[in-house]
Order: sequence, then structure tokens, then C-alpha cells
Amino acid sequence: MLSNQQIEQDLQQLRSIVADMKAPGSPLEVTTASINGQELPVFARVETSLRDVYLKGLAVADKDFLVYLDERYSFRKTLELAEGMAQTLLQEYGIKKGDRVAICSRNNPEWCMAFMAVTMIGAVAVPMNSWWKGPEIQYGLQDSGARLLFADHQRLEELGPLMEELDLDIISIRPENGEFPEFLQLARAGQQGSQEDLDALGVDVDDDATIMYTSGSTGSPKGVLSTQRNIINALYSWLFVKTAVETLRPELRVGNPEYDEAILSNVPLFHVTGCHAQFLLSFVYLRKFVMMYKWDPEQALSLIEKERITVLHGVPTMTWEVMNSPAFDTTDLSSLHTVQSGGAARPPGHLALMQEKFSDRVQPGLGYGLTETNAIGATITGAFYLSKPDSTGRPTAPLTSIKIIDEQGRMLEAGEIGEICIRGATVMKSYWNRPGDTADALKDGWFHTGDIGLLDEHGFLVIKDRAKDIVIRGGENVACAEVEYALNEHPQVHEAAVYGLPDERLGEIVCATVMIAPGSSIDQAALRAFLKDHLAAYKVPTLIRIQEHQLQRIASGKIAKKALRDEALAALISS
Repeated sequence: MLSNQQIEQDLQQLRSIVADMKAPGSPLEVTTASINGQELPVFARVETSLRDVYLKGLAVADKDFLVYLDERYSFRKTLELAEGMAQTLLQEYGIKKGDRVAICSRNNPEWCMAFMAVTMIGAVAVPMNSWWKGPEIQYGLQDSGARLLFADHQRLEELGPLMEELDLDIISIRPENGEFPEFLQLARAGQQGSQEDLDALGVDVDDDATIMYTSGSTGSPKGVLSTQRNIINALYSWLFVKTAVETLRPELRVGNPEYDEAILSNVPLFHVTGCHAQFLLSFVYLRKFVMMYKWDPEQALSLIEKERITVLHGVPTMTWEVMNSPAFDTTDLSSLHTVQSGGAARPPGHLALMQEKFSDRVQPGLGYGLTETNAIGATITGAFYLSKPDSTGRPTAPLTSIKIIDEQGRMLEAGEIGEICIRGATVMKSYWNRPGDTADALKDGWFHTGDIGLLDEHGFLVIKDRAKDIVIRGGENVACAEVEYALNEHPQVHEAAVYGLPDERLGEIVCATVMIAPGSSIDQAALRAFLKDHLAAYKVPTLIRIQEHQLQRIASGKIAKKALRDEALAALISS
């Protein structure tokens, strides 16, 4: 653990390193560009399109890139199939720059190739939550105006009754019948058919690239629109931080490693963490990307040993489950050098257990970012993290700024608590087709996160609470309003309040208090069964408290959600 004096000395040295790294002529030189009317720092010498990022993989063309079950695709093969699908989208489906193309599937190589194909031709990839139920998928397709959908069998089954209402083409991933054209067959056909010069399409750094849906405080998920520049600058921000930290602490640098870089893909690809920090960053690091069929801690440990994984990265729940697995002590973890988390706060007890379980050479890390910032915000690792376990780190160098403001919008001093605002080249372009929400969230280039926190005396961010009415369950954002709306659709529910309660494994669980019609026989199990037909499983409350009288109110007449939460927590503790 570092003393305050040591922290300040290290930060002074780190500032000097950052200044040298971003100086003119350096590989990660920083300049400025006009983005959404704001002059912002950007990387000067990086790729200007995601296609150019994908082409970096040809530097190690024949090395394994995508690994899934017993399948292996080299960097070269992945690029060839993605380019084949790009040609098919252009030639057979008439997809043009700016057209929206949705992807809804569990993690698999076709998901990655579809994303690459869409973004390399300047179309807009719409990664959709593969846990959504049919009506939720339909909402995303209609809201984004998708012209085409890549989907696996399970997602197409969810859409079955709603298919006639959709006006779009469908390409099937791993089908169980021949109802729709199959992905790999079309990708291979695209390699053989007429070819359009993909480099001549003129995909520009400020072209739209993705719409990723996020649950905020409102009932309907909002589509976050980001550009090619937003994403590319996020990728190189992570590289910049990694290089700076290794310069400050040379012992962390992996020189001539025994094992090639490899990351376990254990987060859904529809998340910015899974898509950007894990998948896309693998092109920059030229690392192997090992996908799991579904999350399972024992399977994760098996893959770490078999594939010689060097980076374990996911929500804190996953690290906790791995450490508590009966297979932990008998697994060869010698290839691991980093265990990182993001998407939710890591309880202090987790960090203590990590120090006990992992060897000293495995560096713990934590990151803070949002869909709206392309997962960039703050990051902390190594000795800094061990010294400040309640912090999520300093603003991600060199492009990101963070400020804390009060309710009047005034910037607060170190140690004062207020709303966290983030500014930088990775911040979204807008909310898709929601100018009002965009104007509320983006002000003078600053994204207002709705999270509450402070910057300490050393500039480290500490998150205290959320202003938005959401629950973060195992890294998944759940909008309380959306669950409340679904509960209120039940004919015997008069009103409902949804909130989060702490949970050691998941961070938070979704809970609710509902008022039902007097004399009603409805119980918790029946309400949960009802919700399972309307909401993704992770949104269904773990606990539902039922009463026949009106929910408690505050003076304004609003439901006293904090009081209801406190009652539920007290009951849970005493049970």
C-alpha cells in the first residue's frame, strides 16, 4: 500500500510520462479535432476507420484469433469471412453507408464477423441484448429502423409470433432449420462473387458506427449513437494507459512473454465492455479472443488453463465466482497477469480475496465507463488500486476529463460530492432519435452521467450513488421504471415500486414492493412467472414484497422508494 506522499510522487512521474507520450511526433501523439461543435483532444496517428483497425490483425495473420468451443479462426480467416459478408451485404442486400443492421445472438464467431462486416462498409451496427424477450427485440429493431437482422435460432424463436410485424431481411446464425439464409454460407459466397472495393467506400472517421441500447431511468432503452472516431479513440485510450502504467512500473511490462496475449470473452458482446474492451481491443493488442458458450466459473478456469489466458476481465461477480470455485486451487493460472473488472463496483472484500488467492504478479484492476462514453471514464490498477480500494481511478488519459458538479451546474472542489460529468472524444454523438434526451445529457461537450461521486485530493474518482433510478445487477443495468411498467400490466397489481438491494455475488439484486387488489390471491411466484413473459430474465425481481394497502408516500405524493427499500433490507437481514 502506498502512502499519500508516495502516491503524489508516482502521480508526478506519471504526468511526465503522459506528457512525453502524447507529444508531437510520438506514436500516440495527441492533437485536437472539432467533434459535435467542441474542440476536443484526439489521437493524431491512429486509424481513421474500424476497417483499418481490423487490418492490423494481418500483422499476425495466421495466429489464432477467435476461439469458440472446438472452432478456431485465425486473424486472416476472420477478416476474409467478414469481408465476404461485407460483400454480401453490399451486393445481395443493398446495404449502404448509414443503414442500420442489427445483431442479436449469443457470443460466437459469427457475431464478431457480422459486426466487422457492417462497420467496415460504413453501415451502423446495432448490437442487441440477447437476453431480451420478443417484444423487447421488436422494440429495438423498430426504434433503430434496422434494415437487416443477424440472429441465432433462440432469438428468432423469441421473435416468432412478431415476425409478420417486422419489415426487414434476416440472416441466421447457427440455424436449426433452413427458414433463413445461413451466415457462413453467405460469407463464403461473398468471397467468391462480384467484389466492390471496400477501401473505396470512403468510410470516414466521423461516420456513424454503432447504436448500443442502454437502460437509463426511463422505461424504454435508449439507443446510444457513436461514431467510428468515438470507438477508435476508446481503443487507443486503453493502449495509452497500459503503456503509461508499464512505463511507470516496468515490472508490470510483459516482455518476451512465455504465453501470447489472450483474453477470455466472458461478457456479452452487446455490451461496450464485451464489444470494445474485449473484442475490438484485441485487434490493437493482437491477442487471442476466447469465447465461452455461456458463463460458468469452472469452465472459465478450464479455459484459462487450456488456452493460456493472460487477462481475466469481466464484471466483479465473475471474479468472485472464479475465486470461490472448488476448481480454483487445482487450476494452472500461471499465464494470468491481469484480473480486471468493470460494469459495476467491486466490493472491498473481493479485492482482499484477490490478494489472498492470486499471486503477487497478477495485477488487479477496475474501470468505470458507460455505454454513452464507449466504456471510457476512469481506470485504476496495481498499487494505486490496493491503496485506494474504494476508488474507480483517475480520468482515462490522455483524452478524458471528469468534473463533479452540484445541482446548479457549478464545478465542485476535491472531496465534494456531486454529479459525475465526463468529456472527451469517446463520448457518444447522441441518443438515437431522442434530441430532448440528448440535450439533457450532453451540455457543452460534457456528458452528465447521473452517477454521484467525488474526486479526492489526488484526482481519483470515488462513486457514491446513482441519481438515475436503475439497479446494476451483475453488470447489467435494469431500469426500475421498465420493471414497474411491466408489473402494473398485471390486472391485480395496483401500484409497484422497484429498487435494488445489496448482494455479495451480483452487487445488487432487483426487488419490488407491490400493492395488489384487496382479497387477491396473487403471490410472488405468480408475479414472477407473469414478468418472465414480458422481460428479460435478469430484470425479473428476485424478491417481491406484496401488500394490500397503498405504498408509502413522501410529502410530494411520490412513492417513498427509499423507505420501502430500507424496509425490505431490514426484513432480508432479519430473515
